[in-house]
Amino acid sequence: MPIKINGIEYYRTNEACLLAGITKNTFLRWVTNGSYPDVAYRDRRGWRLFTREDVERLKAEVNKVRVDQK
Repeated sequence: MPIKINGIEYYRTNEACLLAGITKNTFLRWVTNGSYPDVAYRDRRGWRLFTREDVERLKAEVNKVRVDQK
């Protein structure tokens, strides 16, 4: 369930990853190894906050198809 801060809906990491179809550990690994950019917003505790656009961008990354050239 998204939270509202100043009228804007944000999703926490677990929610965003669930909507995108990956685990939180996968997302954190992608951010750590630099293969995916971190989100811009955090709450006062430092927890990541995902906008709807962030969730859609994450979904697009999850559903990317790569063709290996042999």
